[in-house]
Amino acid sequence: MKMDTKAKTIIGLVEKIYIITQNNEKVVNAKIDTGATKSSIDKGLAEELGLGPIIKSKVVKSAHGNKVRPIIEVRLKLANRTMKSEFTIADRIHLKYPVLIGQNILKHGFLIDPNK
Repeated sequence: MKMDTKAKTIIGLVEKIYIITQNNEKVVNAKIDTGATKSSIDKGLAEELGLGPIIKSKVVKSAHGNKVRPIIEVRLKLANRTMKSEFTIADRIHLKYPVLIGQNILKHGFLIDPNK
């Protein structure tokens, strides 16, 4: 199956994203994860930026077991494309990246190049 790559935005395994709030933008490094169904943001970062409200909850399966996580909508800019998407809130303080970009964002025209 041949895919038209002209309309796709190429990103790397780690990308700078801009989280957009009513008052400002915050730049953070985000890990690109094709295995994650939904994107995720650190609880502390979400609180610091005043993100919310919680719109629903979802059971998330991970290496640490199943957990119910709250979901919020976040406006962000990735590779010069601005969008709004759902993020689960997780404790990512022990992880290298405060934000994980999953399939719910990647399926909107992004290709991952590990060499980028």
